[in-house]
Amino acid sequence: MLKEFKKFIMRGNVLDLAVGVIIGSAFTGLVTSLTKNLINPILSIFAGKTDLSGLSFTLLGAKFTYGNFLNDVINFLIIAFVVFLIVRSVNRFLPAKPAKPTGPTQTALLEEIRDLLKEEDAKTKN
Repeated sequence: MLKEFKKFIMRGNVLDLAVGVIIGSAFTGLVTSLTKNLINPILSIFAGKTDLSGLSFTLLGAKFTYGNFLNDVINFLIIAFVVFLIVRSVNRFLPAKPAKPTGPTQTALLEEIRDLLKEEDAKTKN
């Protein structure tokens, strides 16, 4: 059972996934720090608050604190953009997928149908 577990763990997909999860969690912390310590102070200048997480409004007695949600949206957008850049870069280095063999064009098919109809018409006239 130990050998089987070792074989399972050493497979490329499992190792890649484990590394991805670890790096992803570390990257999330980094992006959260970037948002909290650099982006939020810049945005707070325009919002008139020292901390975006304190942004809220009250409607019919219910308090809506949307500042933390804004922080999470900013974090998500940064992470999504970086993942997009990484995937785009990796795809440039991967070998191109071979093009699927294409069938005849629509024009060629129509010409073939026309020729078959001409042959059939010629046979019926004889």
